[in-house]
Amino acid sequence: MSDNKIPLWEGVLAVWKPAGWTSHDVVAKTRGMLKERRIGHTGTLDPAVTGVLPLCIGRSTRFVEYLQELPKTYRATLRFGLSTDTEDLTGNVLEESDASFLTEETIIEAAKSFVGEIDQVPPMVSAVKIGGKRLYELAREGVTIERPARRVTIYSLDVESVDCGVARPELTFSVTCSKGTYIRTLCVDIGRKLGVPATMAELVRTESAGIRQLQCVTLEQIPELVANGELREKLLAPDGLLTNVPSAEASYPESLHVLQGKGVSAVKLQPRPSHPGLLKLYRSDGAFLGLYELDERKVRVSPVKVFHPSEPEPERESVGEPSD
Repeated sequence: MSDNKIPLWEGVLAVWKPAGWTSHDVVAKTRGMLKERRIGHTGTLDPAVTGVLPLCIGRSTRFVEYLQELPKTYRATLRFGLSTDTEDLTGNVLEESDASFLTEETIIEAAKSFVGEIDQVPPMVSAVKIGGKRLYELAREGVTIERPARRVTIYSLDVESVDCGVARPELTFSVTCSKGTYIRTLCVDIGRKLGVPATMAELVRTESAGIRQLQCVTLEQIPELVANGELREKLLAPDGLLTNVPSAEASYPESLHVLQGKGVSAVKLQPRPSHPGLLKLYRSDGAFLGLYELDERKVRVSPVKVFHPSEPEPERESVGEPSD
């Protein structure tokens, strides 16, 4: 399907993923309900995890690679005094101990110490590929291998509650982090810092690509919204979610050149882009034209992904021949 043919459904549909479903299950179910093949999600959630799962539909699937790079926020509950081979409660217990000696102060201090850039070793039960094979596939075969640490960022960590003075203390916190952060591994590492086994007891993704629960629909609501003609109102414009990407306006004839996939001079854009990198381009009437990239010399922008608007450019006033 070319960009000149606008699909029936286009945009980002935020689904609240239920427990027990894989992210792929949600995509497959939605494909069937909307009769739309081009649907992709912006970040895998484990089956036991619930929360925000943005689905890019139609041409918006071209935004997946950008939206999945944006920070995500989770609410997690960590349980001390217990460890498993999956780093959550779905796995086999590896170690148990009495962690009743932990105090609220030491728990909070340990958790807060992880804010910033940290190194994480991906869990064996993860989709990370090593040697062409995903770790969870090796884990199913009973194989454990060395995994290189990866640098991730914890932007913020806010403690919501601490239940201590018991053999299995629990910490509930909200964390905003970069792509590729494993919250269950963070839970294990917090416990390790305190000298006790730990595991993730519960996880909910509360925000992804700036989308929160209030903007989500459930799988059960989708057929009803389609039948009532209300689903389109739930679709979010993907370019609007890229709040970290600057934008500029292209007037005629540059707007026409943009849609032809041609590069244009940065001087011709308003405002003139000043930082090399990705740029959102719009027409003078506000129609989104595509993603472009400003070169290192800051003189020219070149096409990355071109989007033809559903409506043609409004006719310009003609300029008549000068009269005598």
